Amino acid sequence: MVDELLNTAKEKMKKTCAVYERDMQGLRAGRANPQLLDRITVDYYGTPTPLNQIGNISSPEPRMLVIAPWEAKMIPQVEKAIQKSDLGLNPSNDGKIIRLVFPELNEERRKELTKVASKGAEEAKVAVRAIRRDAMDQLKKMKKNSEITEDDQREAEEKLQKITDSGIKDVDAVYARKEKEIMEV
Repeated sequence: MVDELLNTAKEKMKKTCAVYERDMQGLRAGRANPQLLDRITVDYYGTPTPLNQIGNISSPEPRMLVIAPWEAKMIPQVEKAIQKSDLGLNPSNDGKIIRLVFPELNEERRKELTKVASKGAEEAKVAVRAIRRDAMDQLKKMKKNSEITEDDQREAEEKLQKITDSGIKDVDAVYARKEKEIMEV
């Protein structure tokens, strides 16, 4: 029962780290990455559809993405969706494909992006700690209901702390990678 609780907490912490990592993939670091467009949805015949389901997205150059919609008449909707997004990019098209050119990041923008990544890391750590707190509360409840002994509770709390430390270390590792990628010129 205690092991089940610890495993559940560990899984939740891993998912929290995975969500943070996915969010960081959407953070523009001067390099064109097709995953930046994952959050963009396009009005496809009245249905909001993810951009990657409307056409091919490729990166022929380090600072350029090319979107080739399967239907040429979707180009205006795709352009509109990109302009509405928070990416701050201006798409250009030649009637068949859409090009997105990523400008070189200046020092100020790099620092700004690092702050955004740092804020996300802190939010992920808070979520990890909240998972620990919930698990601790459950352990106390189990002890109060005489389902486990005091020694079992103490041992489980120590294991839970190690799991929490590991979860926070994972978040820090994702942040460190993203910071290095952002600050790379």
